[in-house]
Amino acid sequence: MGRLMAVRVEPITTADIPAVARFLHTNLNGRVTADAWEQAVQVPWKVSAPNHGFLLRDDRGDVVGTYLAFYSERTIRGQVRRFCNLGAWCVLPEQRFHSLKLLKALLAQQDYEFTDLSPSGNVVPMNTRLGFSFLDTATAVAPNLPWPAVPGGGRVSADPAVLERTLTGDDLQIYRDHASTAAARHVVLTRGGRYCYVIFRTDRRKNLPLFASVLYVSDPELFRAMLRRFQSHLLTRHGIPALLAEIRVIGHRPALSRMLADTRRKMFRSAGLTEPDIDYLYSELTCLSW
Repeated sequence: MGRLMAVRVEPITTADIPAVARFLHTNLNGRVTADAWEQAVQVPWKVSAPNHGFLLRDDRGDVVGTYLAFYSERTIRGQVRRFCNLGAWCVLPEQRFHSLKLLKALLAQQDYEFTDLSPSGNVVPMNTRLGFSFLDTATAVAPNLPWPAVPGGGRVSADPAVLERTLTGDDLQIYRDHASTAAARHVVLTRGGRYCYVIFRTDRRKNLPLFASVLYVSDPELFRAMLRRFQSHLLTRHGIPALLAEIRVIGHRPALSRMLADTRRKMFRSAGLTEPDIDYLYSELTCLSW
């Protein structure tokens, strides 16, 4: 118990990032290199962040636990809101007694909306007790087939130059904020003078990276009309054979799909925002590929 008590909680500063990255590579996910952890933590968008999360340090000065945080400022219904997205949480087994100190340190920060978009199984009931609500993550899975292009069916492009000259307003800013993140992948669908900006990431199921998870759709109506073109693009240009689509994100259930019986939970805590106000941008989901 003497060793357990010799632990202190500290904010993760820029100087701490290399040690935190090595810790997470060694103790949480070896598929993610230490360099990739470093890049993920240092978000590319502009934000006044108080820290990069919190860490536990023992009396020798070693990192023995971390809880990452991804901060952003978003305009919701004309009002600027500050977000704290809870990221990777890892504590060495001999220090698990102190794990909750990291979460409490994050949640003690005032005037933030909190999201947890990848909570592990044992974190979900803890979040619930602390006032988090569930997002509706009803998800359809559909095969990506090589549908033939039809005249007038529109165009699909992942070319950065096309994205830059097509996107406007908030969508253009979102693209520029996420263009260098490790996990976000960008596509623009165009037809008849309209565009739909889509952000997706590659996800694993049963340890197989065969799925494209849609994170953002700017025009659900056009997306629905051009879904086959998008799915064909995923298969032929990215080699991704299956689509994972949350109904709340894309706005409909795709053809030839089935609903997943067990979906990954996503949660948020806010005094003033509701589920439609929460999306998956400016988060761990866009910054970290695992």
